[in-house]
Amino acid sequence: MEKAPLIVAPSVLSADFSRIGEEVETVNSSGAAWVHLDVMDGMFVPNITFGPKFIKDLRPCSPLVFDTHLMIDQPERYIELFAQSGSDYLTVHAEASIHLHRTLQLIRSCGCKAGVSIVPSTPISMIEPVLDLVDQVLVMTVNPGFGGQQLIPSTLRKISELAQIRHDEGYEYLISVDGGINLRTVKEVASCGTDAVVCGNAFFMAEDRPAFVKQMILSAQEARNT
Repeated sequence: MEKAPLIVAPSVLSADFSRIGEEVETVNSSGAAWVHLDVMDGMFVPNITFGPKFIKDLRPCSPLVFDTHLMIDQPERYIELFAQSGSDYLTVHAEASIHLHRTLQLIRSCGCKAGVSIVPSTPISMIEPVLDLVDQVLVMTVNPGFGGQQLIPSTLRKISELAQIRHDEGYEYLISVDGGINLRTVKEVASCGTDAVVCGNAFFMAEDRPAFVKQMILSAQEARNT
């Protein structure tokens, strides 16, 4: 069976917030399938971005999937608020939630798809006990907190490992990758088994955003076929 086309998820972290509605409209018309929303609290990562009200206000601006990435300590405190804001996926960090099973179950009980993410220094073994509970695994290929970083090559092994576990166990989670993704690195991550890529600067700095998305999808397909 042929694999579904690569999901491209532009991260609004790299957008111009002074005209965020217009920026999201360019995502809508680009051929991207998801809008990625990076929530940072200044504690789990060294940056602060936005909260549930921002997402709620943005929700009417786009029909696309809202992929909300909670880079915050103790995310279970805010799951209901972010679910009510219009998020479709809620992804929490394994490193930030002690009772990870409970947090993922809470996400699902709120009507959202559940995701788990790990930073570059965290091994796949840390999340193996919850892989049967998740709809998405988000592999950070940079240390989270800021855009514009270069992909850490050693993280590619995690993508391949997750793809193998999914195959062996019959799981159906999507494998997403976030960090340093562009027209060059998309081939590397796609060949390892990636289903979705988060791209910030590469998308919002592209002169022709629809052409960028199209080329990302084509490059991924080529990499999978080689």
